[in-house]
Amino acid sequence: MIAGSGRRSRWGPPVLLIGMLLLLWEAYTRVAGMDPITLPSPSRVLDALWVSREAAVGHLVPTLVEAFVGCALSVTLAIAAAVALDRWGPVRRAVEPLLVTSQTIPIVAIAPLFVIWFGFGLLPKVLIVVLVTFFPVTIALLDGFGRVDPEATTLMRSMGATARQTFRKLRWPSALPSLFTGLRISAVYAVIGAIFGEYVGATEGLGIWMRLSQNSFRTDLVFAAILLTAVVSVGLYLAVGIVERAVVPWSPAARAGRSVDSVAEPS
Repeated sequence: MIAGSGRRSRWGPPVLLIGMLLLLWEAYTRVAGMDPITLPSPSRVLDALWVSREAAVGHLVPTLVEAFVGCALSVTLAIAAAVALDRWGPVRRAVEPLLVTSQTIPIVAIAPLFVIWFGFGLLPKVLIVVLVTFFPVTIALLDGFGRVDPEATTLMRSMGATARQTFRKLRWPSALPSLFTGLRISAVYAVIGAIFGEYVGATEGLGIWMRLSQNSFRTDLVFAAILLTAVVSVGLYLAVGIVERAVVPWSPAARAGRSVDSVAEPS
C-alpha cells in the first residue's frame, strides 16, 4: 500500500497532464472541424493504428533491431574508449575536443551519404545509431571517473592496491551511476537515430512508414508512428532505470526510487 502510494505520487501528475492535453486536442479537432489530413484527433490516430496494427508491428520490429544492435555496439565502443581515455590523460586531452566536435556534424547531412555508401540495409541505420549514442555514454562515463573521491583513491594506493585493483574496486563502481545516465539518454537517441536513418532511405521501419504515410496524406498514420516511437522510447528509458536499480543500488536514481516507494501514507 505504501509503495503504491509512492508510485501514484510519482506517476500521477505526468499521466494526468498527458490525459488533459489529449482531451484538449480531441475537443479542439471536433469543435474546430479540423480536416484529418491537417490534424487528426487522438481517437482517429488510435483507430488508424489499430486498423493498421499488422503493418505497424511489421515496421516496428526492424526499427527495434536497428536500435538495439546500434546501441549495443555503441555502448561497447564507448566503454572501451572511456576507459582508455581515463587511463591516458594526454590522449584524453587530445581526443575529447574531437568527440565534442563530432556532435556538431549534422546527421541530416551524413545520413544520406551512409545510404549511398552502404545501401538500404541494416548497416547504415546501425552506424547512425552509433553516431548519436556514442558521445553521451562516453562523456557520461568519463564524468563518472572524474567524480571518484581522490581521498578514496589515495587510501587504496596506501593499502598497496594496484592500478587495476583500484579501477575494479573503486573507479568502475563509482562511475556506474554516470554510465547509466548516459545509457538512459542513448536508449532514447537510439530509436530516434534508427528512425531518422530509415526516413532517409529504407525498405521497412517506422521511419519509412512515416514517409510513405506522409506522401499518401495519411496524417493519422504519421501520428500513429510517432506514438509508437514515443511509447518505445519511454519504455526503453524506464527499462534502463529498472536495470540500474537492480545493478547499481547505490546510484542516486535507485535511492530516489526507493525513497518514493517507501513514502508512508499520512495516518
